[in-house]
Amino acid sequence: MARAIEFETLGQPRIAGAGTLRGVARAVRKNPVGAAAGLFCLLLVVLAIFGPSVAPYSANDVGFELLAPPSLEHPFGTDNLFRDMFSRIIFGARNSLGIAFSAIFVSTVLGVTLGVTSGYFGGKLDLIVSRFIDVMLAYPALVFIIFLVTVFGAKFTTIALAIGLILTPQATRVVRGATIGVRHLQYIESATAIGASHFRIMYRHILPNVAAPIIVIASVNIGIAILIEAAISFLGLGVSSASNPSWGRMLQETRPAWQQAWWTMVVPGAAISMAVLAFNIFGDALRDW
Repeated sequence: MARAIEFETLGQPRIAGAGTLRGVARAVRKNPVGAAAGLFCLLLVVLAIFGPSVAPYSANDVGFELLAPPSLEHPFGTDNLFRDMFSRIIFGARNSLGIAFSAIFVSTVLGVTLGVTSGYFGGKLDLIVSRFIDVMLAYPALVFIIFLVTVFGAKFTTIALAIGLILTPQATRVVRGATIGVRHLQYIESATAIGASHFRIMYRHILPNVAAPIIVIASVNIGIAILIEAAISFLGLGVSSASNPSWGRMLQETRPAWQQAWWTMVVPGAAISMAVLAFNIFGDALRDW
């Protein structure tokens, strides 16, 4: 007589998130430069949030030595207005990163909405969205920002919205291409066959499968947004002030002292360059992962 024998598998209980942690550990070992860039990006975000609490001086404290070179007391030296540049770099992270992240939020929301809908429906809607993207790409970014600032004033929301609209075409193209790549797959056809609505298909089936390129393009665009914010602040169109600086404004304010004190030019420029480079490298690492 044949006997049915059940084998009981004995093993340790699975820990929630263990697979994800192992995947992250493998990614760190495979790309340590990208991991270091991610840690630096996290440090910048922490400085932007808690900067006033960790800065040794206030951003507009004066009374220090004029154009003092970098030292233990002033790691980044002082500027031409008797202020500590190390403290101003920390305070400046809030403006530079705050506008950049707000702009990325705007561009991501608009890019995902336009990209998913145009890629899914196609036809005339796709044609209209494509022509809108072409117009936005052809319009000079700096002229567009100057126009909005002139009409609505140099406010945080205005500049973040302007930069977000500038970055929307790139995000839309990436999301649209990813949507076109998955809209004819079998699980989409199955969802259509059982009567799922267009919104449910886009939200529950397409959007999760195009999330990876959305995250990558957002991380890369953060560096571009930081660079654009620094450029408009350097031109005097930003929202920064003496007590609430940005890295671009620091470059603009120290221009008369560049030849006399090299650190007044190098320190803000290095902060901008390192932030842009770190977010770009981190975005590339996310794409590879």
